[in-house]
Amino acid sequence: MARIMSFKRSGWVAALFVFCGMWGAALSVTRYSIPEEMQEGSVVANLATDLGLDVRSLVRRKAKLDIIHSKKYLDINKETGDLYIIERIDRENICTSKTTSCFLKMDVIFENPIRIFNVELEIMDINDNAPIFRRETMQLDISESTAPGERFSLTNAVDADVGANSIKTYYLSESKSFTIDIQTGSGGSKYVDLVLNSHLDREEQGIHNLILTAVDGGVPARSGTASIIIRVLDINDNAPFFNQEVYAVNIKENSPIGTVVIKLNATDFDEGTNAEITYSYTLYTSEKTQEMFSLNPNTGEIKVKGVIDFEESQSFEMHIQAKDKGPNALSGECRVMVSVTDMNDNHPEITVKSFKSTVKEDVTVGTIIAVISTRDRDSGRNGEVELTFNQQAHLPFVLNKSSDEFFALLVSKPLDREMTPRYDITFKVTDRGTPPLSDNETITLEILDVNDNVPVFPQSLYTIHVMENNVPGALLTTLTAFDPDLHENQYLVYFIMEKEILNTSISMLFSINPENGNLYALKTFDFEREREFLFHIEARDSGVPALSSNVTIHIVILDQNDNTPAIVAPWRAQGSVIEEVIPRSTDKGHLVAKVIAIDSDSEQNARVTYQLLQISDPTLFSLDQYNGEIRTTRMFSYRDPRHQRLVVVAKDNGEPSLSATVTIKITTVEHMVTSFSETTEEPFEYDMFSDLNLYLVIGLGSVSFLLLITILVIIVIKCQKPKPKPMKMPPPNRNSYVSRNSYVSQRSSTIADSTLISSDAYWYSLFLAETRKGKVVVRQPIVPKGAGYFVSSIPRSIGPTETSDSRASTLQESSSDLP
Repeated sequence: MARIMSFKRSGWVAALFVFCGMWGAALSVTRYSIPEEMQEGSVVANLATDLGLDVRSLVRRKAKLDIIHSKKYLDINKETGDLYIIERIDRENICTSKTTSCFLKMDVIFENPIRIFNVELEIMDINDNAPIFRRETMQLDISESTAPGERFSLTNAVDADVGANSIKTYYLSESKSFTIDIQTGSGGSKYVDLVLNSHLDREEQGIHNLILTAVDGGVPARSGTASIIIRVLDINDNAPFFNQEVYAVNIKENSPIGTVVIKLNATDFDEGTNAEITYSYTLYTSEKTQEMFSLNPNTGEIKVKGVIDFEESQSFEMHIQAKDKGPNALSGECRVMVSVTDMNDNHPEITVKSFKSTVKEDVTVGTIIAVISTRDRDSGRNGEVELTFNQQAHLPFVLNKSSDEFFALLVSKPLDREMTPRYDITFKVTDRGTPPLSDNETITLEILDVNDNVPVFPQSLYTIHVMENNVPGALLTTLTAFDPDLHENQYLVYFIMEKEILNTSISMLFSINPENGNLYALKTFDFEREREFLFHIEARDSGVPALSSNVTIHIVILDQNDNTPAIVAPWRAQGSVIEEVIPRSTDKGHLVAKVIAIDSDSEQNARVTYQLLQISDPTLFSLDQYNGEIRTTRMFSYRDPRHQRLVVVAKDNGEPSLSATVTIKITTVEHMVTSFSETTEEPFEYDMFSDLNLYLVIGLGSVSFLLLITILVIIVIKCQKPKPKPMKMPPPNRNSYVSRNSYVSQRSSTIADSTLISSDAYWYSLFLAETRKGKVVVRQPIVPKGAGYFVSSIPRSIGPTETSDSRASTLQESSSDLP
């Protein structure tokens, strides 16, 4: 419901906040009205304005809000005087009874001087609860002989809301035989009865399924449903009835268990089992009422079963049902209203609302020591009380009544701790009932010294020098403040006042021991990134109220020689040698090169000087140790080598000193060509036979080689193609067998044009070789078949040859077996 009402909150606050004025002449009460479920932080009213007080005095007078017998749902903004909500308020949790009005009583307490204002906050109900049926399914047995107009009690719906947000009406699903009749109880509760419209016929329809819907009066409306199952039974046509619908009974609270409240008597005109009546509570009777009273199901006698307390419930309402024992049981209902009479059975209560257990001995007369409230849950004279305390005439205190239930204990005489360091005060409260009841409460007041000295540091500014590259956790210094007070007023606690430096909390950089003031560094500092820090350390004593002072801490980071000089000119590749070319006719003092080195350190650590570490001819060149300029000291002679080598070292002035070197190769030439650009060209060196290049060369070479071989083979085959000549085979001899008067049979293709596979390549090579010698080669299989071949070489002169028109000769495989 809080979500539904969220968009209306601002309008509700503006419309419903009403200041109700003063209530009574003796007791002034300020009233406000707010809806429940308001958001946390919502402002109810400005108490300072409504109570006629200065907002600036709220803090000085220690304004405090005390909610009587409830949680603290609200608080006072002492800067603006607004009364605001700190926790959502649920009206149903505060006011459990179904009353239209719900008040949250509060007391606004001010000191110096003490004043208490009574505030009542009316919690107005909103529609945040939907109707709920106690039973989701209701089953009814109705005789088919039941006359139209008969009423049947249904389980009523319960809605925690009150007033217009409570249950407004009920709706029944469409039915030709049944309707509902809505009744209003004494407290405005809605009850619904099921009414029979027409005669029932079990043989036509034995079961009726209906839906009962309860709708509240909120905006928007909420609803709940229950299922009604009606079973039509055979005839038992007379229902029990009571001689009156409502019975009113009075009973005293704390009546003994077993006390008879009333004996009910219902009448049934039926006979036998149909006339035997059983009494029971209906679902309209609350569980709490059923726990307080017992109902005899056979006699209808109602007795006290639990402890009846007037302060908890002033009345009870019971709904009694009389039901017969016929095969189709019928019932009648009545209501019993029980009113409870109050008795003096509650002891008065003492509550210490505000208490200073310790006060200083210089406290002024009239100071409030404690605020005490009294309460008696009884009513009338039984609830009137009187408050006193022991030795009232001798103790330096007095009670001042601020309202009917609140008393303030004030200092009436000056206090002396050396005479009386402690007071035990016992309060006693007594009511005016018969017999009177009382209660007491004891408080102990301690008299203490005053804390009036502020901790003092010996100096207001501490400058601490820290060398960079320090160890994390290193002790920087120890800070000590002095407080002349005693005991806890002298005990000091040190802490760093929080601030941010470059988006880093100061507590991430430094820490201080809160007990001894040791200041530590939490990280390693780098002078090149951080030069100094400025922050504050506070020393606070443990007095009440605590006093404190702070001191300024200035951390200065000192430079350490931790950076090596870097040579930036002349530029060189990593690990390379600088080469300079100058003419041999160069005059004395000619600038050959200038070495420039930089150091990230500061001051002496960053001061760089230059020296010649190696030089081929010390008489030929000089080096300026401050600016790094290399100049000739004389002209070149014919004896001087063409190449000169210099190694220059750049060294800083730190302790220990750090350095870097550069090698310069100077080449002299007879004539020097003037370049069109002053830009120095660096030779482009690369590895010609890197892995990748080597792979590419091998791949390209392999492809080229295979292509060349293929072309050569094709050319050779084309060129060596034999001329077509028919031939006859000679007679067979012991080495070979040739078929006479037969030509070599043609295979799948000509020898020159076909591609030979397997061992055919060998035979083809042999065939070519023997052909060049003027011989005929014949390959014949060895018997048995498949065992291999043998070859015969036959000279061309052995047998006659014949000219054939075929363009190419083929190799014949003899089809005959060897003898």
